Amino acid sequence: MRRSSESNPHDSATPARHQQSDDPGARLQHVLRRNRKSGQGGVYAVCSAHTNVIEAAIQQAIEDRSVLHVESTSSQVNQFGGYTRQTPQHFSEWVRGAANRAGLPHERVLLGGDHLGPFPWRGEAANSALKKGCDLVRACVLSGYQKIHLDASMPCADDGDRLDDKTIAGRAAILCQAAENAYLELPPSSPQNLYVIGTEVPAPGGESDGAHAPEVTTADNMHRTLEAFQNAFSQHSLDSAWKRVVALVVQPGVEFGSDVVFDYDRAKARSLSAVISEHTGIVYEAHSTDYQSPQLLKQMVEDHFAILKVGPWLTFAYREAVLALAAIEHELLKTNSSIRRSQVREALEKAMRSNPVYWRSYYRGDELQTQREFIYSYSDRCRYYWNDPSVQEEIARLLDNLATHPVPLTLLSQFFPLEYEAIRQGRLGPTPEMIVREHIRHVLRIYSLACAS
Repeated sequence: MRRSSESNPHDSATPARHQQSDDPGARLQHVLRRNRKSGQGGVYAVCSAHTNVIEAAIQQAIEDRSVLHVESTSSQVNQFGGYTRQTPQHFSEWVRGAANRAGLPHERVLLGGDHLGPFPWRGEAANSALKKGCDLVRACVLSGYQKIHLDASMPCADDGDRLDDKTIAGRAAILCQAAENAYLELPPSSPQNLYVIGTEVPAPGGESDGAHAPEVTTADNMHRTLEAFQNAFSQHSLDSAWKRVVALVVQPGVEFGSDVVFDYDRAKARSLSAVISEHTGIVYEAHSTDYQSPQLLKQMVEDHFAILKVGPWLTFAYREAVLALAAIEHELLKTNSSIRRSQVREALEKAMRSNPVYWRSYYRGDELQTQREFIYSYSDRCRYYWNDPSVQEEIARLLDNLATHPVPLTLLSQFFPLEYEAIRQGRLGPTPEMIVREHIRHVLRIYSLACAS
């Protein structure tokens, strides 16, 4: 392995025809290099394809004068549409268009792909699943995704219970080759692909049982993982791509279950944090950081977990806001029989029961517990159902009702105390849409502050 005493191709300027001043990936690399040297500054990645979440993240990036870093997962967005019914091209065009309309310039939009690989098709044989994973990687690169998380860590149908590092790294190298080949089809001015690798990768969407805190990746495992990946990249003649590996996914000991959050313990991660200096140009990428406290997120950045991924917490906040608006609607209209009130929660639960594939393996209690977890779980499995047409219809009805019946400040104080203060101070408009966005931004500001220099 290359150690810090050797020349550092990662920490030098990328010697490529594609390096541009308007390259958002170059901005990312600048922040990561600074973190390696000082433990100061990091970035957070919004891992969501939800419209309201993306719009809130755009506004946060504008306020912070930062790069909008958005990643879609392989289950959310893929060549077959994913559960959002969007291909990478559709998603890329939508995010960039929304950013442009809001006044965020294109050089401050960084798109990434999370868990790109065979994961959505892991129920198939490995060869079939890996081929589809390669097709997904290719589609993402051709759609302008620049930060690519190569994830082949999950066993497929004809694998055993676990994969060894060599197999994971070898499959990731095949995915990387697909990405590099796709990049050659892009215009010459296109920013180069950046890669994230790893073997101890938390499952997308959070832990399924939440019974025990996850074990922190050991320093020895970290060394072995990097060695396996470097060897695999070399065997596939991907030495140039290896220089653009910017982060390693490890397990820092953070996770969440249906009703529990496992907090970051700096002492348990101390040895892992220390050994990052032995490898050139790599920082850690931390998944499942949702619901960590502001102080702990700041500690993670200082300990070189320089890329923080957040997703379910953002749609959790969206759900809080929508159901609070529904409660306000009930108070406003409960005596008005001429107006049909929305039934957002009822429609959401019905959609979940009609298609249990996204929650069945996560919620295992009795009927009363399951009914509660449908809506209030940290795992936030209801996020998969907001795009259901019947749910969308009820949300539209909710917003229409509140648009024609302005909400008194007294009700806002009851259900949205933080937003109420912002409205009273003139910092926030009193429309339902702006209130929902502001509620999501409370979470985004936590990450923004944790990653600040």
